[in-house]
Order: sequence, then structure tokens, then C-alpha cells
Amino acid sequence: MGLLLTASLPVFSALPDPVAFTINMELGDVRQAERWLDEGMSPDFMGSRIGTGLMIGAWEGKLDLMRLFLARGADINKLNANGESAIALAAWRGNLEVVKWLLDNGARINAPRRKWSALHYAVFAGHAEVSDFLIAQGADINAQSTNGSSVLMMAVYEGKTALARKLIEKGADRTPRNDWGDGALEWAMRHDRLEIARMVSNPEEFNIAVSQPKEKWGEPVRSMRSSKELEELLSMREKLVERGMSPTAIDKRIATERMRIVRAEMDRAKPARAATMEITASRKKPQEQSATIVYDDSGKPAGFKAPPATYFGTPKMPAKVPVKNY
Repeated sequence: MGLLLTASLPVFSALPDPVAFTINMELGDVRQAERWLDEGMSPDFMGSRIGTGLMIGAWEGKLDLMRLFLARGADINKLNANGESAIALAAWRGNLEVVKWLLDNGARINAPRRKWSALHYAVFAGHAEVSDFLIAQGADINAQSTNGSSVLMMAVYEGKTALARKLIEKGADRTPRNDWGDGALEWAMRHDRLEIARMVSNPEEFNIAVSQPKEKWGEPVRSMRSSKELEELLSMREKLVERGMSPTAIDKRIATERMRIVRAEMDRAKPARAATMEITASRKKPQEQSATIVYDDSGKPAGFKAPPATYFGTPKMPAKVPVKNY
């Protein structure tokens, strides 16, 4: 009797670990997802990368998977560990059909303050159709990322002239600077994109900018920083072109990997600024002296100086000179 009772009990498979979950969802295994959900898995279960099942579906363009998770109670606006929503991930991959579906089902088009938005990603990746749709639906063209970079700055960074022009025509603010002190004009000049530099500045600003020595703007930091995956993708693309095959599909993967690398760079905390102090004094007025703090600040022109602070009294050693904090 005991054996019969044991045999009649339902057999439950173990709930997934984050890696197994991600692999199965990337493959679009809807039946496995249903089994896990039936067995009590949260509809917002987080995988080892990308995020929830809904997010993975948005990333991979798998609407059937997305419908399942939403029907089971998934939060359509949930953010992953990187602060990305499903709609941001879909825009990043250029999945316009998925972006439309998400908006139709209650996704918020704009990210929370100082988060990477769907429009940031669409513009960076050069997905003009997705960008146009998001703008038409009310996406914030002045949204700022975690480090304060604007959507327009993404277009400038990647040299997307048409997208930069469209954003400006729609009223994008050309003046924001990120936490590193860079703005659209700085990025345009640093990468020698004079057409874009002219667009993001007024005539006087542009004339001043082009008259400056190139060293003022610093060395370009290319978005094509290397990674093993990126190198492999570029090699695959080269082989496809040699064989006369279309590289469209792999170009999307390359754009995705580039954005991942660039975001990792931009999300780094701003380094502490190294500083030296310059002390000046007059022989005619030895009781007066001034101190100037000179910052070596990544992303700023060499020799950037804070305004001087003045100390009145008996001359002291530089380390003793009180100065203001800037």
C-alpha cells in the first residue's frame, strides 16, 4: 500500500538556478517556463544575466515567452541589476515589434531619473526606426543616464549625425554635462565631428571651439573598446563580408556588445581628482599670499584650475595655507 501511495504522488522537478533559467529562456522554452511557474517559481525570477523571463523575452524578441510571464503576473516595469527595464532592453536590440507590444501592455516609456532609458539605448545603437517611434510616443529626449549623459550625447558619441539632428529639431537640450564634465560639444570636438559640433553649439561657441588646439579636448575614447566577445563578433563579420553574405544580424550583436562595454566605462565612479597647490606671494606685500588648487581631472582639459583662495596673515608652509574646497 505504501509503495502504491508513493507512486501516485506527483513528481515535481526542482526549480531552476539562475543559469539554467537564463539558458532555457534564451532558447524560448515556453513549456519549461510554464512548468517552473506551475511549481511556484516567481514570475519575476531573475536569471544570471539580462534579468527576468519577461526581460529575456524582450531581449531575444520572443513574444510568446513575454505573454506567458505577463499573464502569470510579471512586473512589466521591473528593473534588472543594471537598472534596465524590458522596454529598454528591447530598444537596445532594435526590436520594434516588442517595444510596441510592451507599450500596449502598460510599460513605462521613460526610465526613472538618472537611469539608462530606452531612448538612450536605441539612439546609441543607431536604431532610427525605434528611436523615431519612442520619440513619437513621448520618450523624454532630455533623459540623463546614471552618469548624467544625455540622449543627444549618445548620438554624438557614436557619430549618429541624423539622429543628433532629429533630437535637436525636437528640442533636445544641447547644454547638459555628465559627471565627468563632458557635454555634446566636448565629445564632438574630441572625436573631430565638426558637423555635429556645429549642430550642438551656437556660431560663437563653434568658432571658439575650432580655434582651440586639439589637445584641449583630450584623446578620443572609442566605444569600440575590446572584449573577447566583441573581437570574435568582428572576426565573424569580416568572414561573412568576404563570402558575400549579409552582416545585418551580426551587426546587431556587435552594437549590443559595444553598448555593454561603453556603459561599463561610463558607469564607473568618477575618480578622485589628484590636486597640487600653487602658492604665490608678493615681495612688496609679504603678509599676503594666495593659493591655487590645480586639478588633474580626467575628462577635463589639462591645467584646469579652480579659482584662487586668498589667505591673509603671516606666510606659512603651503600645507598650512587654508583654502576653500571646490
